Amino acid sequence: MPRKRWMEAMDRPQQSAARPLLAPAIRPAAAVLAAVCAAVTVFLGAQYTHQGRAGWLDRAIDRRVRAGLGWHAGLLNFVTGIGDPVPVTVMTVALVVACLATHRWHGALLVAVAVPLASALTEFLLKPLVDRTMQGALSFPSGHTTGMFALAGVCTVLLAGPSRPRTRVGWRVLLGLAAYLAATAVAVAMVGLGAHYFTDTVAGAAVGTSVVLLTALILDRLGRPAPRPQSPAGQPAPAPAGRKLAPAEFSAAGAGLRPACPAHRGGWPARIGRVTGSRIRCSR
Repeated sequence: MPRKRWMEAMDRPQQSAARPLLAPAIRPAAAVLAAVCAAVTVFLGAQYTHQGRAGWLDRAIDRRVRAGLGWHAGLLNFVTGIGDPVPVTVMTVALVVACLATHRWHGALLVAVAVPLASALTEFLLKPLVDRTMQGALSFPSGHTTGMFALAGVCTVLLAGPSRPRTRVGWRVLLGLAAYLAATAVAVAMVGLGAHYFTDTVAGAAVGTSVVLLTALILDRLGRPAPRPQSPAGQPAPAPAGRKLAPAEFSAAGAGLRPACPAHRGGWPARIGRVTGSRIRCSR
């Protein structure tokens, strides 16, 4: 077998390993952002527990939004419909299918877990717990905003992570901005229609973002490969996956020599071979 093809075959088991969702360099920032979003949700929830009126920030912003958009009720209804449970479910399933079709298993698991989890956390835990009402209905956090920002978050992780598709940076940035623009439009429309206070949408965005980031961090933690055992001195180096060491390699390693590349047909000249981890490379 030619040397290049042989080395590619040795690298293939490592390339097939699960790829992380977040680059190691941005994981600390992702953890900080998730903590900030969780803190914002807790703070706002504590401020408006068991209340049915707008706060000072809501009064300052809601009035301006409704005055500027109140004449476009048809458009606002259309935009808020994007964040309804059925469209959010359809978009979630489409993302899962796209990830499965491209063999991005961790990405599919992120979408399938994070988006439903964020919506369930809002509807079944936070809304009854905070018990903030608007027109007699529970409003904190906004469920529409939670679902849309969770979708925007998973899209951004899939586009920006180490396992991103081979797409130009400009296109990835535009797609990520489009996802957040749609999520923001839904939040503004909910305020413009008088269905939510401004702080309800802020909490919804914080819940969706924090759940996505925490889910990605946990999946990367669980999918981290186990450290490769080091061979003690005087023992043969571990063989690559799917390949057994030849007897000559055992004898050479036991004598403290370096086994050679199998591409040499004239024997096992240990003086020109070198072992790097579990891969045997030839210097010829």
